[in-house]
Amino acid sequence: MTSSFLVLASTQTEKQRRIELSGTDLWIMDRIDNVFVYPANLNVNRFIEALGRTLCLWPFIAGRFLLLEGDRYVIEMSDNPIPVSVVENNDLLKWPFDSKVLVDLRYHTLEPFIDEVPIHKLLCGSSEEPLVRFKFTRLVKSDEFVMGISWVHVLGDAASCLRFLTTISRLYQQLQPLEPFPIFERRVWTDSTVNRSLLNIMKPLSDSEPAEQMFQALIDEQMTHDQLNLHFSSEQLIILRT
Repeated sequence: MTSSFLVLASTQTEKQRRIELSGTDLWIMDRIDNVFVYPANLNVNRFIEALGRTLCLWPFIAGRFLLLEGDRYVIEMSDNPIPVSVVENNDLLKWPFDSKVLVDLRYHTLEPFIDEVPIHKLLCGSSEEPLVRFKFTRLVKSDEFVMGISWVHVLGDAASCLRFLTTISRLYQQLQPLEPFPIFERRVWTDSTVNRSLLNIMKPLSDSEPAEQMFQALIDEQMTHDQLNLHFSSEQLIILRT
């Protein structure tokens, strides 16, 4: 059984405000796909409510990705709905992977648990395409709940995605969201403000490689490196954050 929802911000936000993206934001063909497994049932209705309230604080996430004048990329605040799908899985006995943290760029074993944002549609701007998608899979036989998120990298890096999810989590738990609240303005560099004498010490720019070579290196690392997982208690995390 599958259910689908389109979640809007609880209240209207700054519609039509535009944020121009800088060149460092334009990893258009990259995406952050994460999966979280919970050993208990989740209240989907409460999650939808928490997501709607979070979008009021993060209107950028519900925006449209636009290409203007052929070379300017912006995200326009538009209160686009965020898709949430819920699937019941009666086939799996339990979550099929032993590792608590799974990184898989080669075999795509997590794909069934993610509703992937079709990033190929974004190359020329795609005003109606949501930039975030959620998918919940309930493993009926083990009573586990799997949450998958697909997040377009133009919204921000993994730290931004984590802050967004943390806000949802706190509102789901009926806690106050953590300050400072997000701002979305970018520093857009122009030729008149660039000091080119510094380029030779900026390794990501001076020693950049083709995208295909970079992605192949990431895949090869999974074959040549062992994964190390570190577990921190709640008390230890509090100490680390202070």
